[in-house]
Amino acid sequence: MAPVATPPSATDMVNPGVEDVIAEALKHGKNSGNASDHTMVLNMGPQHPSTHGVLRLVLEVDGEAVVSLAPDIGYLHTGIEKTCEAKFYQQVVPLTDRIDYLCPMTNNLAYCLAVEKLLELEIPERAQYLRVLLNELTRIQSHLVWLGTHAMDIGALTVFLYCFREREALLRIFEGVAGQRMMTSYFRIGGVSMEPPLDFYQQVRDFLADMPSKIDEYEGLLTGNPIWIGRLKGVGYLSPEDGIALGVTGPPLRASGVDWDLRRDMPYSGYEKFDFKVPISQHGDVWARYAVRMEEMRESVKIAKQALEGLPSGRIVADAPKIILPDREQMKTQMESLIHHFKIVTEGFGVPAGEVYQAVESPRGEMGYYVVSDGSQAVPRPHAQSVLCNAAGARDHVQRQAACRRGRHHRFHRYRARRD
Repeated sequence: MAPVATPPSATDMVNPGVEDVIAEALKHGKNSGNASDHTMVLNMGPQHPSTHGVLRLVLEVDGEAVVSLAPDIGYLHTGIEKTCEAKFYQQVVPLTDRIDYLCPMTNNLAYCLAVEKLLELEIPERAQYLRVLLNELTRIQSHLVWLGTHAMDIGALTVFLYCFREREALLRIFEGVAGQRMMTSYFRIGGVSMEPPLDFYQQVRDFLADMPSKIDEYEGLLTGNPIWIGRLKGVGYLSPEDGIALGVTGPPLRASGVDWDLRRDMPYSGYEKFDFKVPISQHGDVWARYAVRMEEMRESVKIAKQALEGLPSGRIVADAPKIILPDREQMKTQMESLIHHFKIVTEGFGVPAGEVYQAVESPRGEMGYYVVSDGSQAVPRPHAQSVLCNAAGARDHVQRQAACRRGRHHRFHRYRARRD
């Protein structure tokens, strides 16, 4: 008879994230060597309703105060970069939607701009304006999800319902222009996939006219609310130096006083033609990040209005018949167009050998694509530089700064000293 295997002991079982938190807890409890007497290690996620995604946090808590935390990422790993290596360049666009489903068009744009740099394509002005318009609408709908879920976590369910009311209007606009509510894949290498429908412009015009009053409505419910103020002001402090060192970008960095926005400082897709302000704050706490994002929605409305009013006429794709799929009507009458269509779909198109990095300002910060080409039709090495990984890595540092500013650590150590 085979020997019965002994079950592993608690020390043999590896629980990712817990080791870091327990090690930190032991530092706090170094006099007794047993942190569990004073703090508790809790598991939050990976399917916790407050994370709104598959993020797992291991927390060490002292009462209501979070003393330390360790983010355990990787629960949603779809292998998109590896999948891209088996695709033609034009086949990668739908995969970029899935990297961040709250701003799919932003990911479309970053990837398309990177490949267009390698191809040295000149994008028509009309396509650039459409890209700017839809990217700013995407920024608004992403911020609406942030604000609605943030408010719901603190108990303001009404704000959640209001935000998703406006988001639904935007998703209907995206569905009309791209045929899809979320995974739009509307942008193409060389331009956009098709002309927007005739009612698109009036729908966007009506939404932009109503949105400023909706933002006022959100702020009327939250900005003066004492619970909202107590939960946000002085919490989660991030200094500008720490933000830069940790690789934080976007609204969290601008809320710490760093005046940096890729749309203005490294313009792309014609952003240099638009007049807008970059909201910043010097406070660096959660309240500052709330204020910056609210102001960003207002600025996005202004940019979108400029793009809509100044939308030029002309082509929506570059003049590159060996790269851009021909018009369906041309295929019916021109043999050359039919041949181009057949070869692009079945064989792809070659991209000159080289490497390029292209970054855009996503709703959460710098979203970049590093693309390496060997001259073939396939993508040998793509890499997506996501904002979210750096933000997750900064959580523990931000939490510690907040705890220190509130004096929780000092009170904890004074209590330990009296007890010991």
